[in-house]
Amino acid sequence: MKALVLAPFAPESLDRLRKHMDVLYESWTQTERLWDPAELAIRLADETIEAVVIEVDFLFDEVFDDPSPLRFIGLCRNATNQVDMDAAAARGVVVANTPGRNANAVAEMTIGLAFALARRIPAAHTYVSSGSWEDPLTLYTELRGVELAGKTLGVVGLGAIGKKVARLGHALGMQVVGYDPFATTPKYVATASLEELLSNSNVVTLHAPETSETIGMIGAVQLALMPSTSYLINTASAALVDESALVAALKSKSIAGAALDVYETHPVVPNNPLLKLDNVVLTPHIGGATDETVQRYSQMITRDLLKFAKARR
Repeated sequence: MKALVLAPFAPESLDRLRKHMDVLYESWTQTERLWDPAELAIRLADETIEAVVIEVDFLFDEVFDDPSPLRFIGLCRNATNQVDMDAAAARGVVVANTPGRNANAVAEMTIGLAFALARRIPAAHTYVSSGSWEDPLTLYTELRGVELAGKTLGVVGLGAIGKKVARLGHALGMQVVGYDPFATTPKYVATASLEELLSNSNVVTLHAPETSETIGMIGAVQLALMPSTSYLINTASAALVDESALVAALKSKSIAGAALDVYETHPVVPNNPLLKLDNVVLTPHIGGATDETVQRYSQMITRDLLKFAKARR
């Protein structure tokens, strides 16, 4: 059996696979290449590759056309929208994804962003690194922050990530309120409607999936419910928030600030008004970018691919 691994993969997991099959390792982080689906289909057929592992590539219907030898797809993500699932099913191709692979990474990033907002850490760094630290008194008023302990953390979406964020917030001494019509709620999380959560939370963090029901769920009306001292964090999907309404709320200081790891475009266009605001923390979609995330999904895909290979013998 021959496998093509296009995702970053843990060395120990590659070693396990190589004991059972021929593995071609071409991580996109090294090749800096995103495969055209039609070109990839030709390669799979020419080299008789039966398994492919992806993270950022897309597998559309042409990948599954005859004479494709493809029988297994390892998708190093939770969502499966990078694969034409109907075409895969029609061709009998197994698709294995990796739910929860980055849950801990994104949860820790979320709490880090909460600290960055509450204690104004990016502004403090710039204050020192720019050479502005001359007056030993002014900074204690200009950079004074607030503590998270004792504050209310509103978690919108209580899936794998949201539950971990709730647990971390609880451990910090925060009162945790959650909104999720479909998930079970940990005992230390008080349930509330979205409106109640927004109205009563000091920090609101979004962890809902992007669906027809959640797109635009935070708009001008919802932002107006938030206290003027509150913060909004979005590490889930830019589609959940009306960006123009958020910019207006930040400019008017109707909310104290926001931290974003997701945007309408990646990268952010140079004229995006968010770049001119002083009450935002902006990170380049790196919530799940940890060594442990790679190790975790590598182990998950390796387990599933080896099971598949064994079943075919």
